[in-house]
Amino acid sequence: MRFTTERRLDDGVLEREFTLGEIPGILWTPAAASAPVPLILLGHPPLGLRTMYPRLVARARRCAADGFAAATIELPGSGDRPRWAAAEQARADLRRALEAGEPVRDEIIDALILPLVDKAVPESQVALDALLTLPEIGGPVGYSGGVISVGIRLAVVEPRIVAAGFFAGSFVPRAMVEEAHQVTIPLHVLLQWDDEGNDRQAALDLFDAFGSTEKTLHANMGGHTGVPQFAGEDAARFFARHLR
Repeated sequence: MRFTTERRLDDGVLEREFTLGEIPGILWTPAAASAPVPLILLGHPPLGLRTMYPRLVARARRCAADGFAAATIELPGSGDRPRWAAAEQARADLRRALEAGEPVRDEIIDALILPLVDKAVPESQVALDALLTLPEIGGPVGYSGGVISVGIRLAVVEPRIVAAGFFAGSFVPRAMVEEAHQVTIPLHVLLQWDDEGNDRQAALDLFDAFGSTEKTLHANMGGHTGVPQFAGEDAARFFARHLR
């Protein structure tokens, strides 16, 4: 891990950009911490770190206010990383189906999501390896938001993640629904009831599939971008319970 920039935000949070091989990322740590702090990995959609930065930094500031570090890395094929032909084709197929008002076929969802999961999850684990060697970060680790299938796989294969907050707002392959049965960590799942890009029943079926004995579904009225502010406060309380 190589830090490339460092600055203090106006609330004192330390923001450092880093590279991990070819993977860019950002780490935020609280203004003052007397001991190593827990870490929350911030997931995001494949739109690029620069595009998602305003939302990511707002989430990171909330993490820091609660005494947690937060970190995120660029997804494969996104942002400044090399284009990924298979992912570009899958996105084009998805756009065509949506613009034509056609159902999104399973093969399109599989091509869009499964290779991303296979690439992104090992990279997140490598990032965790590096982040947890820093003296200011001590764990435990939470995972928050992003492509829900990536979160599902991480929750299954990464024992250092002890709690996860998911946003039920992306397509989920049938194989990942089956994999959800293996998830056993505490979960906080956010669902926008009128999300125009999300099949509500599929999201409810996925929630039912999770094997966790502690799982909470927070459903709010409104579309994909209409998440109420208090929903973030509920998620923050969830992580406070499980990471402190």
